[in-house]
Amino acid sequence: MLATVFGALNIVKIKMLRSSVADLAAESHSARRRASQKKELEAREASVAAEEAKLSQSATANADAQLAKIENEKADLQAKLQANEAEIAALRKQLEEKQFSSTNPGAPSTVELEAQLDDARQQLDSAEREKALLSEKLRSSQQRSSQLEEEKKRRAIAGGKVGVRGTVLAVNQAYNFVVLNLGGRHGVEANSEMLVLRDGVFIGKIRISSVEPATAIGDIITSSLARGVQVQPGDIVIYAGTNS
Repeated sequence: MLATVFGALNIVKIKMLRSSVADLAAESHSARRRASQKKELEAREASVAAEEAKLSQSATANADAQLAKIENEKADLQAKLQANEAEIAALRKQLEEKQFSSTNPGAPSTVELEAQLDDARQQLDSAEREKALLSEKLRSSQQRSSQLEEEKKRRAIAGGKVGVRGTVLAVNQAYNFVVLNLGGRHGVEANSEMLVLRDGVFIGKIRISSVEPATAIGDIITSSLARGVQVQPGDIVIYAGTNS
């Protein structure tokens, strides 16, 4: 009987040991899988950040090219404007001389002088209109130049935020907004966009609507989500730049 009892106990112990070994194996496999997923997620996030950096550099290069083109246009317009102003000054001087010559005995006849004066006035009016047009073009060019300078500065600042990432803390599906664990102290700005990732896979975008020092609220850009996909707490967000 004792042998039977000890045999039964040994069988139970063996089963328990086998179960423990199986649990340990499953836990080890799960840990390896989580580590692998984490490594893959970090690699994908790094890839996304690199692509964002490339896009930012490309946009900056385009802005630099446009800025250089506008600066050339400004220089050309300024040169034309200066030439136009010189032409206006010459025409005014010519008008004064013609009016003065009309009082001299050897001057052309009144009819000839009137014709010359009319022609000079028309040229002066045309030059004045051209001056106004050139001045307007120059102001427009200067405005575009200022805008591109601001855009360049903004992109330079945004470039330093590439790779900033956080987590979705809460989601309001009824009003399509989320709360993030990132805020102003992390460089998040209103109207900036964040990429949303889950398990390293891009699922959509959000646009920041309000910013606090440590948190931010963002509107879910529903058009960026695939059908049936919803942003969930725990999803990863990565800075994608401003959209202003």
